[in-house]
Amino acid sequence: MTTFFLSTTLPSSETEILALYDAVGWTTYTKDPQVLMEALASSSFITCAWSGQGRLIGLARAISDDASICYLQDILVHPDFQGTGVGKALFTKVAERFEHVRQTVLITDDEPQQRAFYEAMGLTEGADIKPSPVRTFVKFR
Repeated sequence: MTTFFLSTTLPSSETEILALYDAVGWTTYTKDPQVLMEALASSSFITCAWSGQGRLIGLARAISDDASICYLQDILVHPDFQGTGVGKALFTKVAERFEHVRQTVLITDDEPQQRAFYEAMGLTEGADIKPSPVRTFVKFR
């Protein structure tokens, strides 16, 4: 069993944050560390997962108006700790913080394991919402 704890304190080391994003292959973020640090600083809520030895092993961040929407922007777990409950704990911490908010939105890559994870967390893919699906429109720059 993996021992870890959550906190809402970001690591003081940019290197630690970049190492986590690199470990999961999110190089779009690590190509411009200044933008990533600004994004983290401007987020509405962040929770980090730490190993028992004090290593940053996961992070989730949300952007919200704290009334009608919570956008779960990032949820990442170091590959060495995936499948150990860290992702679920991070998701749960964000969900608890914004449980009063009408909707939670997340956009992610089209990978089967991600769909399975988010469905296990109680989210529904937009195309599967009943009685009628919703659409997501995105513009990447």
